[in-house]
Amino acid sequence: MSATGGTTPSPPGSPGPLGRARTRYGENAVRVVLVAAALVSVATTIGIVISLVPPTVEFFEAVSPVEFFTGTEWAPLFEPAAYGVLPLVGATLLITLIAVVVAIPLGLGAALYLSEYAHARTRGIFKPVLEVLAGVPTVVYGFFALRFVTPALQAYLPPGLQPDIFNALAAGLVMGVMIVPTVASLSEDAMAAVPSGLRDGAYALGSSTRLVAVRVVVPAALSGIVASFVLAISRAIGETMIVAIASGNKPALSLNPLDAMQTMTGFIAQAGSGDLPTGSLDYKTIFAVGALLFLITLVMNVISARLVRRYREVYE
Repeated sequence: MSATGGTTPSPPGSPGPLGRARTRYGENAVRVVLVAAALVSVATTIGIVISLVPPTVEFFEAVSPVEFFTGTEWAPLFEPAAYGVLPLVGATLLITLIAVVVAIPLGLGAALYLSEYAHARTRGIFKPVLEVLAGVPTVVYGFFALRFVTPALQAYLPPGLQPDIFNALAAGLVMGVMIVPTVASLSEDAMAAVPSGLRDGAYALGSSTRLVAVRVVVPAALSGIVASFVLAISRAIGETMIVAIASGNKPALSLNPLDAMQTMTGFIAQAGSGDLPTGSLDYKTIFAVGALLFLITLVMNVISARLVRRYREVYE
């Protein structure tokens, strides 16, 4: 202490008031690892774009973009060839819509139960069991749709409404079950992050558990819930094995979910596993459809980021 009551600054390198000064090598190492992880993610995305762009550009040099985006017939591997991608896009969106109708109510309901109604012991049992569904291989879901769900629909739906062996309805229903853990787990995590003081204040005012869940917790966790919805939709759009096995490989522009359809990922799986000559126009259709799928996913992620920023709640 100096005569004036101030604090005399310590000379460089001398022990500070909180202990001996030293270089934090561990913290620097962690920072380097995190930066490397971020760079790997960015480099992977750039690599995907670089691999998609040249074949896609070459494809559109031979096929009119107007025909590709507005055509209603898709038969690139047959003669005469047709390159209208709308049947693939329509099937993808229809199956995704069915999956979303199944997954969002079930997933959000499960998240509300785990967050607001279940006891800690029950939550510790149910949440891992629910997340087991996320670890099931999608090819298993595909055969489940083909061998169990479709026969069940054919047995219980009335005559005239029975689906084909390959159909969009079974694929959408099973895909919805597959993405339920994504919605439930992320939504429950967002609800668990809501400060308990908000709940306690609502209960002190006489609110029931239902009112607290619907009027307090869900609005406070809305950004995380929306993010879970968008992530689930993105996963449904990009799913391959379920639609390749259960919905068929017949490109058809139809709104009837009982019909066989082919999605964008289903076509990529079918064409990519064939014997198309590398560099041919037929081969480049895989990259054109893949680029469109990448663009749709990118738009979904941008919308998700904007929604999360808009509805994010910050608590002190």
